Amino acid sequence: MLTDLDRPGLAAYTSAYRAPADFDEFWAKTLAQAAEFELNPRIVAVDTPLTSIDVFDVTFAGFGGHPVHAWLRVPRGYSGPLPGIVQFHGYGSGRGAALDDLLWASAGYAHLIMDVRGQGGEHAGGATGDPVGTSGPAALGFLTKGIGAKEDYFYRRVFTDAVRAVGVLRGLDFVDPSRVAAIGNSQGGGIALAVAGLVPDLAALFTQSPFLTDVRRATLITGTAPYREITRYLAAHRDEVEEVFDVLSYFDGVGFASRGQAPAWFSTGLMDDVCPPSTAFGAYHAYAGPKQIAVWDYNGHEAGGSADLELVLSAFRALLQK
Repeated sequence: MLTDLDRPGLAAYTSAYRAPADFDEFWAKTLAQAAEFELNPRIVAVDTPLTSIDVFDVTFAGFGGHPVHAWLRVPRGYSGPLPGIVQFHGYGSGRGAALDDLLWASAGYAHLIMDVRGQGGEHAGGATGDPVGTSGPAALGFLTKGIGAKEDYFYRRVFTDAVRAVGVLRGLDFVDPSRVAAIGNSQGGGIALAVAGLVPDLAALFTQSPFLTDVRRATLITGTAPYREITRYLAAHRDEVEEVFDVLSYFDGVGFASRGQAPAWFSTGLMDDVCPPSTAFGAYHAYAGPKQIAVWDYNGHEAGGSADLELVLSAFRALLQK
């Protein structure tokens, strides 16, 4: 059943989110501090039985110089600079196995899928730890990890890792840096949206059922995980509500959307009770660049699934595969 607004309501909806006055200053300082560490990508070929795709194990320096792992997949026998895709995975998951996620390389892209640090314990496994282990009280999961201060918050490190992953792919001599897109679904969609707001010359964005957008509204209209982590935390810390949402305002996808310029494709399912569709529309309506949104009436968190991929593959072919 519908879990949120209907189509007319979504068309009229505007998020109440407002970015803090020092949003841009905070992120400029964060990325400048990260840039003090060389990316130092280590790229090692992986022996697989594949005959049309080459796979590489990649490690690079993320936030704080911490090692971040990724898979790089490229079509075997490519010629000329390739367009690139940087992909981010869903909550609790990881980059998976070497033979996973072959779609984008099969379509002619250099495809980098980044581990989210500290995750990888559910679904597809991961290999990246989070050496920043000191923070205040937190609910189980990642949404309240370091919630006491924006400088300590978990997703500050994750979004910084993601921006640097784009830099890794762009720095490869067989990739055209002007034709690199960011994609993801759920948590990955939220990370990709952050990248679109932080990398001004990104070529394209695809965000499916984006997480971490219009966060305060999400906590009020859905009781499912992962947003439930925030509501449980606030139930136990009743006097910290405004402080928590002040920290989260630096990481909300609506704030990044208002700074995004790359052509963007959004997708949402009207029956999504994990990332409610109004939260996707909050980011969509705020998005500053060219944009489209696919709305799937009878789908939940999966949104359009493979139908979304077909739409985006077609759109990216025209935009990126010159």
